Amino acid sequence: MPGKVYLVGAGPGDPGLLTLKGKAALERADCVIYDFLANEALLRHTRADCEKIYVGKRAGRHTMSQDRINRLLIDKARQGLCVVRLKGGDPFIFGRGGEEAMELSLAGIPFEVVPGVSAGHAAPAYAGIPLTHRDLASSACFITGHEEPSDPDSSLATVLEGSSVTSKAETLVFFMGAHTLSETTALLLKQGRDPSTPVAIIRWGTTPNQEVVTGTLAEVASKSNSIRPPALIVIGEVVKLREKLRWFEDLPLFGKRIVITRAREQASPLREALAERGAEVVEVPTLEIHKPDSWEPFDDAIRRLEEFDFLLVTSVNGVRNFLYRLKASGRDARDLKGLEIGAIGPATAKEFESAGVRVDFMPNEYRAEGLLDALEGRELLGKAFLIPRARVARDLVPQVLRERGARVEVIEAYYTAAPEYKTEELEALLVPPPDMITFTSSSTAINFARLPFSEKVRASLKNAQNASIGPITSETLRNLGMSVHVEAKVSTIPGLVQAIEDSFRTPGS
Repeated sequence: MPGKVYLVGAGPGDPGLLTLKGKAALERADCVIYDFLANEALLRHTRADCEKIYVGKRAGRHTMSQDRINRLLIDKARQGLCVVRLKGGDPFIFGRGGEEAMELSLAGIPFEVVPGVSAGHAAPAYAGIPLTHRDLASSACFITGHEEPSDPDSSLATVLEGSSVTSKAETLVFFMGAHTLSETTALLLKQGRDPSTPVAIIRWGTTPNQEVVTGTLAEVASKSNSIRPPALIVIGEVVKLREKLRWFEDLPLFGKRIVITRAREQASPLREALAERGAEVVEVPTLEIHKPDSWEPFDDAIRRLEEFDFLLVTSVNGVRNFLYRLKASGRDARDLKGLEIGAIGPATAKEFESAGVRVDFMPNEYRAEGLLDALEGRELLGKAFLIPRARVARDLVPQVLRERGARVEVIEAYYTAAPEYKTEELEALLVPPPDMITFTSSSTAINFARLPFSEKVRASLKNAQNASIGPITSETLRNLGMSVHVEAKVSTIPGLVQAIEDSFRTPGS
């Protein structure tokens, strides 16, 4: 039995513009065959065992011919696989998706088309340009810019010779038209389009690398020398609305390249918060989260929950694994009755609350010292504390509690390890230079410092600023010989994001 091919539109670049149906297809894919214009960040939606094949085509550089791509789709489907063909924008708008669908049809391969957000309207929207407007444009025309306007037999020349192209009420959108811009504008002027017609050239639209050059039809070709493909060209009166409607490039972190060193499983809140503010986020995880070698000590403590007076948890991972083993042991939240639960910060407390467990206390200062402050003045002599935490962690809390006469049982909830990187992987991630590197724990800082950087990467990192989530992480960074340029006032992910945003608002940052 043959498998099935999904022709999925990856959208124009911003990974947030992938459709829910496209995401679902990626999640069940056995093989993903993806293009140059499909954001690689979308591959995080695939399973770990999913085969990923890059077949990107750029001007003058084709990884694989279209015929070979067609054969690859058919071969993989005949192996019984669920195949996702991930294509930039929409598969059926200048994406050769129609050709691929036809080949699949002729080969008897089941397929499905998952439309995507087209760059044709998304890139102008991110540039503050509505393609239609009641007072300025009543229609929009999408045109391929691959053909030569000077060729009288080309479909492009035929379109440009149409009477509507001279109308102020029509917006023209050219895909991949940067290399023929001079010829295109010359032909439009020849056909009678007003030389003062506004024009915008949008490169890498919807991404933090977005560049926009504007001008008039008469002059824009001379202003576009710095623009290289991929670029979209918008011609029409609606372009002049950009001055008031531009929003994406005005986001507080637009164009800033920021590195996240947090474990991939935990990176989403920080990644999403930075991306929402316009940053280009680069993930270089320096931690991997692993379960303990044995759950027995953990399960044993859970069987004896009634022996404890307090449960202290200092991380989200600790909460997750505690709740996981609670359920695995045949117990539930009702068995926590009588325990006073302390969480180190709001994220840890929220993880408890999502399972219907109420946290009794949380410190004002989100670190180990804060937990001790929250217990100040309490009679702890003879009290029993259960502390599920990482294999390697600061011993301050257990030590102080024992000094105050408490019985403390520390159990391993998880351990962290440093992932392995090849030098060339780090070069691909850290060149071009980042503006900032974020550190959310001492472990991320220590492991980052141990990465096998080449001289090329070291040079790239030379001017990058370091952002720390709090004083403990900052102290670690300084002990490693690394400067701390930004420190969160509140040791949380929102606090770190706010500190980063404030630092770039400051003149000279």
